[in-house]
Amino acid sequence: MTKARKKIRVRVKKRPLRIDIATLFPDMCETVLNESIVGRARRAGKIELHCHQIRDYSNDKHRRVDDTPYGGGMGMVMQAEPIYRCFLGVTDGFARKPHVIYMSPKGTVLTQKKAVELSKMNNLFIICGHYEGVDQRVIDKIVDEEISIGDYVLTGGELPALVLTDAVARMCGGVLSSEECFQEESHFSGLLEYPHYTRPEIWEGEHVPSVLLTGHHRNIAAFRHEEAVKITKERRPDLYKLFTESINMNDK
Repeated sequence: MTKARKKIRVRVKKRPLRIDIATLFPDMCETVLNESIVGRARRAGKIELHCHQIRDYSNDKHRRVDDTPYGGGMGMVMQAEPIYRCFLGVTDGFARKPHVIYMSPKGTVLTQKKAVELSKMNNLFIICGHYEGVDQRVIDKIVDEEISIGDYVLTGGELPALVLTDAVARMCGGVLSSEECFQEESHFSGLLEYPHYTRPEIWEGEHVPSVLLTGHHRNIAAFRHEEAVKITKERRPDLYKLFTESINMNDK
């Protein structure tokens, strides 16, 4: 009688999140992305980041990527074709279309919840606009969502793209030393973060709160939670309202 074959489970290693940034200023983006925690994670292979020069995909002999807007108006508008050619060139050979984001003041404002959601995807393709914006037709053709980092206007999409990349990257596995590094941060739990203290114990006559010196973890956790609630109530009543509503819902 033959022995039953033992099933062998093969674990498929999940590829790190890949983020491609289409920009007119790739060197600017590279400078930021090569530094600090994100830079270390990038070099360690915890996240894959690529910056692409949109001008490389222009058919114009002078590598122009903009033109005057139809209907008149101030400024210039980025053409659809170079952006679309950049997208096709970068994603050629991809198993599936990446999630495409256009950084825009008209977009939905970035939140911690959105950063966590995007960190769970396989591929992100971020388009950085410039001048007066981007031809709407390429947005309609390839963009999945527009994201803003706040209710103000910048000269280009590079800084917003870097903010988004940083917020998303730090949520990826292995980028930070442990999940505790972000689980108690502002916005992650719906509250602003509690205040922090370090040595010396007394500075300029001001003492560190005594509870933090006790080593009593439960009391310290309670103190930090109370401080987080108090700060959120004072500075962000909108978040405090959502927080209290969620507690009431859970109590029902």
